[in-house]
Amino acid sequence: MTGLDQLRRLWSHAEWADAALLAALERQPGVPEDALREYAHVVGAEEVWLARLQGRPSRSAVWPGPELPTVAELGRAVRAGYASYLTTLSEHDLGGSVAYVNSAGLAFTTPIAEILLHVALHGQYHRGKVNLLLRREGLDPAPVDFIGFVRGVPAATTR
Repeated sequence: MTGLDQLRRLWSHAEWADAALLAALERQPGVPEDALREYAHVVGAEEVWLARLQGRPSRSAVWPGPELPTVAELGRAVRAGYASYLTTLSEHDLGGSVAYVNSAGLAFTTPIAEILLHVALHGQYHRGKVNLLLRREGLDPAPVDFIGFVRGVPAATTR
């Protein structure tokens, strides 16, 4: 399996995990605002990085508002954007770099492969935080572990 194949697989997992977490947030009443804010950050950060990769202005802030319908719509667009972007890449493209200015105003240049890996890992970190916040409120978490994605069967959960 090539590095590009691995990154595409990680992004398939990220798409699946984002959709599973969104479904959990939408089906449960009383979701705490901090959980919605964390989920919005996952989607907002994905959009900001996708915009950098595509060389365009972002459609979102890194920490957008937590209004679930708006975030859900952005999430669908972002997932489609990454799916499209990843089909255009070659293994050689992964070594290319993207120059950007971060939200603190600092300039960086980062290889495409490192950006894609960072965004996938960053999203999983924040999805874990959302699940913790759901559990604290006695709500059902969304099992989004990579192994559950690979097996096609969610991991066991406890509140």
